[in-house]
Amino acid sequence: MTEQTLIDLNADPFELFSAWMKEAEKTEPSDPNAMVLATSTPNGHPSARIVLLKGMDRRGFVFYTNQHSRKGEELAADPNVALLFHWKSLRRQIRIEGTVTPVTPEEADAYFASRSRISRLGAIASDQSRPLADRSIFEARLKAAEEQYGEGDIPRPVNWSGYRVAPAAFEFWQERPYRLHDRARWTPDGNEWNVTRLYP
Repeated sequence: MTEQTLIDLNADPFELFSAWMKEAEKTEPSDPNAMVLATSTPNGHPSARIVLLKGMDRRGFVFYTNQHSRKGEELAADPNVALLFHWKSLRRQIRIEGTVTPVTPEEADAYFASRSRISRLGAIASDQSRPLADRSIFEARLKAAEEQYGEGDIPRPVNWSGYRVAPAAFEFWQERPYRLHDRARWTPDGNEWNVTRLYP
């Protein structure tokens, strides 16, 4: 897409997302599936971090984490989230708003098994988001996990799983010269999507 091409308002937002993601996979130097996940604390303070998109279909957008992490606790308290993809090489971004639900245990097991062995051991050894007095403590726990499982199967920790964000809104943004950007927002209306072009 050139800078002069406008966003297609007749596009299905899932199909448009997939098309933009495919282009990003060709141009972004690393992690085109990186996205900002914004949650809120129980007292309403915003909280954001980068996670990786690990699956997408019409049910929503999937990522994985430790459910006892800060983000996991915030999701348990409030399932409303926002996602942001930014592809600097393409001068594009996509915002998605929605709610999370847990993936099935079978989905979590399958993805966990696909991770590298050291990443699986790390998930077992880490008390994600908890205070760590010294890095050597974590490294010792990682070594203990390696010794415990050896070359055998590494089970998925019960507190490690995934979430699916069901979109309630999409906003696509395309940079244009002189900050005269192109923006469009999709919101659901039954089985259809309403779309509106927005001022930049």
